[in-house]
Amino acid sequence: MRIGVITFPGSLDDRDAQRAVRLAGAQPVALWHGSHDLEGVDALVLPGGFSYGDYLRCGAIASLSPIMNEVADAAKQGMPVLGICNGFQMLTEARLLEGGLIRNDHGAFICRDQVMRVENASTDWTSGFEQGQEITIPLKNGEGGFIASDDVLDRLEGEGRVVFRYVDVNPNGSLRDIAGITNEHGNVVGLMPHPEHAVEPGFGPDTAAAMRSGVDGLGFFTSVVRRALVEA
Repeated sequence: MRIGVITFPGSLDDRDAQRAVRLAGAQPVALWHGSHDLEGVDALVLPGGFSYGDYLRCGAIASLSPIMNEVADAAKQGMPVLGICNGFQMLTEARLLEGGLIRNDHGAFICRDQVMRVENASTDWTSGFEQGQEITIPLKNGEGGFIASDDVLDRLEGEGRVVFRYVDVNPNGSLRDIAGITNEHGNVVGLMPHPEHAVEPGFGPDTAAAMRSGVDGLGFFTSVVRRALVEA
């Protein structure tokens, strides 16, 4: 399986995402935001970072990059797309996901290991988890507060499209503790925490077993690989 990771000006987690793809058993393909060629990939990752310096609104300028036309077309045809942090912001700006992300309610950048509950284990990126499972992956953002109208929030809840919810603490003021959502088909997922930073022992969150041993983030990438193999 070939998974494209798109680099935008200001991306800083693209190499980490590529490594996560490789550790999951797939082939990472580096894609450039200015291209119109997805190079025959089977899935896409929009990584974290500070595209275009977060000018205007986080992800707003990047959402207009040339490759986003192809991303939108591929997503509408069912290709799995994962937006992480800044990538999540791009997906909302491109209207591939509903709602938006605003500055953290406490006004400060936050970096912590965050516990989340898996609310939807049926998407392309979460099928390897159990419904209700709690996982811990790093979170780092300054504008991670998820917002939407009450009608949209009710629809997301009613349709089971809230994929992750913050546990123990709401780190950024996201409405209804929402940490990640999906589109109606379950192939496009966006979340603020960073699964690519919890894929390899020695580099992830602390666990009861050992320091920096957490690898809960790897499940995102193995989920999409396994689903592709099943459907092949």
